[in-house]
Amino acid sequence: MSDQKKKKLKEVQEDYQAFAKDREIKRPVAKNCLMAFLFGGTVCLIGQCIQTFYMRFFEFTEKTASDPTVATLIFISALLTGLGVYDHIGQVAGAGTAVPVTGFANSITSAAIEHRTEGYVLGVGGNMFKLAGSVIVFGVVAAFVIAIVKTIVQGLGGLS
Repeated sequence: MSDQKKKKLKEVQEDYQAFAKDREIKRPVAKNCLMAFLFGGTVCLIGQCIQTFYMRFFEFTEKTASDPTVATLIFISALLTGLGVYDHIGQVAGAGTAVPVTGFANSITSAAIEHRTEGYVLGVGGNMFKLAGSVIVFGVVAAFVIAIVKTIVQGLGGLS
């Protein structure tokens, strides 16, 4: 909020805000960024190693090795979430565990585990896709918009 739009606080409220600000935990931003970079990079490195494994031992091409690589990363992430390991990694790694595939698998698996007592359909199925639904919708909409833009740009390029 800008200074002009702030409400005039009472003296007690100003004192409390100053008191709270003095005792607020200072976050180590540089350390958090470094840890996120290292762990996110490690997840990507593991993914690259898995892709190379599929290419070398199963004779996939670079393009065809991508799908089993993503499936393997999702499986590993879901397994680590189910075992409770992913949460401990996330406490150290911070945003580094939010690498799209593994972070998404973790969020869906966590929701499924949390609501399993409510049954498979209404508990697991219903709650698991509350988060996933919005991600899928925005992903589809973004892909649609990008496809429209690409089509328009290619159409304009063909006119000249």
